[in-house]
Amino acid sequence: MPNNTPEPQAVCDPISRSAIFLTLTVGRDEGQRDVVRSWCGEIAALVRAVGTRAPTANLSCVCGFGSKAWELLFGAPRPASLHPFIEFGTGARRAVATPGDILLHIRADHMDLCFELASQLLNKLGNVVTVVDEVHGFRYFDLRDMIGFVDGTENPSGKSMVGFTIIGEEDADFAGGSYVVVQKYFHNLDAWNGLTAEQQGNIIGREKLSDVELDAAVKPSCSHSSLTTIDEDGQEVKILRHNMAFGRPGAKEFGTYFIGYARRPAPIEQMMENMFVGRPPGNYDRLLDYSRAVTGGLFFVPSADLLDALADREPATASTSSLPSSAPSPKASRSGTLDIGSLKGTQQHE
Repeated sequence: MPNNTPEPQAVCDPISRSAIFLTLTVGRDEGQRDVVRSWCGEIAALVRAVGTRAPTANLSCVCGFGSKAWELLFGAPRPASLHPFIEFGTGARRAVATPGDILLHIRADHMDLCFELASQLLNKLGNVVTVVDEVHGFRYFDLRDMIGFVDGTENPSGKSMVGFTIIGEEDADFAGGSYVVVQKYFHNLDAWNGLTAEQQGNIIGREKLSDVELDAAVKPSCSHSSLTTIDEDGQEVKILRHNMAFGRPGAKEFGTYFIGYARRPAPIEQMMENMFVGRPPGNYDRLLDYSRAVTGGLFFVPSADLLDALADREPATASTSSLPSSAPSPKASRSGTLDIGSLKGTQQHE
């Protein structure tokens, strides 16, 4: 990352043992929006105040804003690729869009710190926001998800992590920022556990115990790993996943909270199209026969410097009626597919 790039939020911090994910909506009254703008300048101080009490627990918080919220709260300029979450698929196999103006990704190695910080952040906002989704996630054994497979094996690492997740000169006003997509999935574990380990491995594209990827000669083209591998101009495009397991055994609720960070949302959207529509259409991700997405949101994560500066942002140029013509929202075609530049129709690794 160039020396003059603003300091990012804690996007690239290591995966923690615990996390709380909060999705909020903001009241449309101007006084309520003033409170949210002022709160942006307090987030870093609250993280320090709580985290200093347990400095080895790696407390952090990432704050992101949805498309309409950015327009209402901060106006122009706006991040170049920020738009509403795009739905894919039909019927029961559908990536749904759900309400969300603000996303908070709070993580630490101890849940008590996450809980304390979440409480402090919400106390500052009072009744100007509504919590529309709250998930308390945990690391499940050796980074496995609720269906028993290691999650995040193909995450970028080292210097490439920043290259795949942090905006640079391509959108200079928002350098140091990132995009994040979240989806909450519920799993039908009774049906899933009725499969053999080999059947499950063919659906995921990896051996369950060892996490070794299946050989290309035998791995189904509809496997999860096949459909979520994105190639652009001959190079694999990665995203950074910080997924967490969650659940309530008494309610037979077992889930995975998907959270993916990227330098632009197009690769994640291509993955969702491949999963829910299929590549080619109809060759969809068979994991979706056992997993159902119940939420979906796209958010822009400003740099830490910009987040602090947003407290003094004057939204005089904000429009409450439509997105600016310079930042059109991508549209799904009647076939349910997207035209995402060079990602469309490229040869992809399996």
